Amino acid sequence: MLLSLPLVLALKMAAGLLADRVFGEVRRFHPLVGFGRWAGWVERVCRTLPGRDRTAGGRLSGVLAWALAVLPWVAVAIWLRGVHPQAHWVVDIGLLYLALGGRSLAEHAQAIAAPLAAGNLDEARRRVGWIVSRDTSALDEEGVARAATESVLENGNDAVFGALFWFLLAGGAGALLFRLANTLDAMWGYRTPRFLHFGWAAARIDDVLNFAPARLTALTYALLGRTRRALACWRAQAPAWDSPNAGPVMAAGAGALGVRLGGAAIYHGREEMRPPLGEGRGPDVASIRGAVSLVRHGSWLWLAMTVAAGALVLLAGPGAGHA
Repeated sequence: MLLSLPLVLALKMAAGLLADRVFGEVRRFHPLVGFGRWAGWVERVCRTLPGRDRTAGGRLSGVLAWALAVLPWVAVAIWLRGVHPQAHWVVDIGLLYLALGGRSLAEHAQAIAAPLAAGNLDEARRRVGWIVSRDTSALDEEGVARAATESVLENGNDAVFGALFWFLLAGGAGALLFRLANTLDAMWGYRTPRFLHFGWAAARIDDVLNFAPARLTALTYALLGRTRRALACWRAQAPAWDSPNAGPVMAAGAGALGVRLGGAAIYHGREEMRPPLGEGRGPDVASIRGAVSLVRHGSWLWLAMTVAAGALVLLAGPGAGHA
């Protein structure tokens, strides 16, 4: 009996999530490390091309660099799916596994929560500095917990739900596209003299690819936590946040957990006062672990909904979207 397309996607999604849960990130020869080197070479080449736009590292150069860095690999993924009638199983599951970072995110969070719970503030500061761009050297316990909770909530979208969304839309190639675009945003999407123009395309494309996943992530957090409070915080607080996608995710996540996030943070030696997120108690070890639970339970919720959709299509009878 032929399987419905949603059920095929559900089986692949289950395999990818399970592989991420069991194996975590590739420890040696991670493909994203190689991609980072490739992107660095592309950047150097595109910045020196004759006839480029005149601003140093201008927007046209950035658009060309993004296309050269990402699209060939997406094309290879699409080609690999077609080399054999069953190749799509291996390619899609493998690419989804590589695009997911749920276990790695949980491990980083636990590496912060454990010393924080034990009263080892220096180690907790050091560990949280691995996953955030703000200055962590002078953070108190609440500041460490705030930074870690915000990072887990935001990266839940980048490392899990965004990849799942694009996988559901376009298979392994979609997950790969999202992951590579997200990586380039992390490399080039800064408003610094070097990347202000060159990184414009990387930042905007990542915003576009993340628009729908971010709102679905926010809804997922709301459904799994204090739903009414999460939706109210999303509606009232997200518009004040600089990032159009991080705002909904973090506001809904903070509301779902019942914690207060946002506020002052030091970036590159300068204090920034960020809008408030959520409401309730101050962040602590429990909020870090609660954020991890939202991401983990959310991924299984997405899987369950995909399985349910597949079962409904299958029950609808012959010809209803079979793969």
